[in-house]
Amino acid sequence: MRQPQRRCAEGTRVRSNGWRERVLVTFLLIPLLVVSCAAVPESERNAAIQPDSVPLPSPAYYHFLQGYLAELANDVPKAVAEYRAALQFDPKSAFLRVRLAALQFLSGNMQRAMAMLDEVESAEVRDAAVLVEMAKIYAGGGQFDRALALYDEAVRLNPERGEPYFDKGVLLLNLKRSREAETVIAQGLDHAPESHFGYFYQGKALEAQGKRTEAKEAYLQAINRAKRFEPAYQALLKLYEADGNLREAIDLYDAFVSSVTPRDETFRKDFVRFLVKQQDYELALDILDQMIVDEPQDVKVQIQRALVYVEMKEPLRAVTELEGILEARPSELRVRDYLGWLYEQIDDVDGALDAYRTNIDLDATFYDSRIHLGILLYRLTRYDEAVRHLTQAAGLKPSNPETHLLLGLSYLQANEFEQATSAFEKGLEYHPDDEDLRFNLGAAYDKLDRFPDVVRAMEAVLALNPDHTDALNYLGYSYADRGINGEEAVELTRRAVALKPDNGAYVDSLGWALFKVGRVSEALQELQRAAELVKDDPVIFEHLGEIYLIQDHQDAAKAAWIRALELDPDNEKLIERFREVGFGSPPHRQAEPLQDEAQVNQGADPVISGFPFPRAGRHMSPPAGQ
Repeated sequence: MRQPQRRCAEGTRVRSNGWRERVLVTFLLIPLLVVSCAAVPESERNAAIQPDSVPLPSPAYYHFLQGYLAELANDVPKAVAEYRAALQFDPKSAFLRVRLAALQFLSGNMQRAMAMLDEVESAEVRDAAVLVEMAKIYAGGGQFDRALALYDEAVRLNPERGEPYFDKGVLLLNLKRSREAETVIAQGLDHAPESHFGYFYQGKALEAQGKRTEAKEAYLQAINRAKRFEPAYQALLKLYEADGNLREAIDLYDAFVSSVTPRDETFRKDFVRFLVKQQDYELALDILDQMIVDEPQDVKVQIQRALVYVEMKEPLRAVTELEGILEARPSELRVRDYLGWLYEQIDDVDGALDAYRTNIDLDATFYDSRIHLGILLYRLTRYDEAVRHLTQAAGLKPSNPETHLLLGLSYLQANEFEQATSAFEKGLEYHPDDEDLRFNLGAAYDKLDRFPDVVRAMEAVLALNPDHTDALNYLGYSYADRGINGEEAVELTRRAVALKPDNGAYVDSLGWALFKVGRVSEALQELQRAAELVKDDPVIFEHLGEIYLIQDHQDAAKAAWIRALELDPDNEKLIERFREVGFGSPPHRQAEPLQDEAQVNQGADPVISGFPFPRAGRHMSPPAGQ
């Protein structure tokens, strides 16, 4: 049974998006199949068909027709059975075998589809359309070279047909061989210059090579040939958006509305997003207003309008928008969650807490409000409450790394270091390559005085990302502060500074590492630069004073330490050092009674940027998610 050429009345190739469309095309050609089965004598197949000499349908054709009708009814098992029955009467029919393979392929039975195709002797197939179908299935099965060879054979058999060129070009595009794809598609357009599909694929090939101007022209050619061809509009809009071509995008939208449909939700939303990016809020709101008129129950559009108000720096209008939705639909948890976020933006903490808690009361398993409440409580330094909600969030989505990260950070803030370690380790069970989890696990180990584990954790981070500046700095400073691995400490901190030269904490770490290996002059230069970059970091001035003291610059050392104590007046270790070198009591302690040694030794680690890490920790940026 031979598959006829599939073209519509205008001569334009019919592009099928699914098996049902392909079957409908075949239906238009059923009369041709009457004389295509091998059961019909060769003389009759080759003879010109006269109105009064059309042969009766063969058994192969009868079963084919039954199979086709089953496909129309979405009864794939019956279609397969009927095609197999047809194959009993026409065992050499490549068309039937390819049709069976296509059904298996579309049903997800890849192995059966490939096995069915392997029974076809492609060298004996003389129909280009059958070869194209075979190539598509082989491509879907990952046998790309075989698919390309079949496309080439289809072109050889019927070089005037555009479809094999275009399909081969699409496969080449999927294989990231865009230059070859462009060449092949251009050959297809030479034979099918009115094909909007051909120009669309040409645009994709050009776009993949960065030829944006040529790609735009190709998409326009596709639209000129098929005014209702939506994919070309979408592709062109993305290019206009990428290039910021507002005027062209507006013209395209007008053309889409008039030629395709004025009510396409996806295209309108994409266009609104582009308008917001271009700050054309008035037109964006006009379109959203019309979308709400068209679909008054579409909550997503109303949320999008609220977010436009946020972009316009009018959060109160956004709040009013969402409150109006909730008044009519109080069970919309997603809307209330957005509202909680908006309350946070306008510093209405109570409103945000109430929104998140209301959602949790309505549905204790609603993850988004649970984690957002945990984050807000974290920011409010209500760590015990944050831990409770983040623990529940981790139970709802245990594979989400952000949940474990935030839970671990909350435990750190609550000085529950063992639990923090467990939270980070649990997250790493699901995401062993998550840099944030592994880095903060190292920080938690540091709080537990598990320095070998700190080193292993930071080295693991650097194995994942050699340019992780926080890990470079943390490990380098930790070595320097402990007086070990001096040259490695210098190298690590120097790498961090090279990546972020204006990070004053990193520069301080480098200076301290240089000081520890005896390169005092270089250390002084780096620490002076650090003090210029960060004027309110007490540790930098503490380090600077130590170097001035080594160089016997007593007044400069004293001044640096006084500045450090102004910034961190409870640094008992520095106060003791200040007295030890003969500077007396610091100015802010001169009127205070001296503490006994036990009290002095209870000085707490400094809290920098809200994170109670040891001194090495102050050199890191806030962890991800904050």
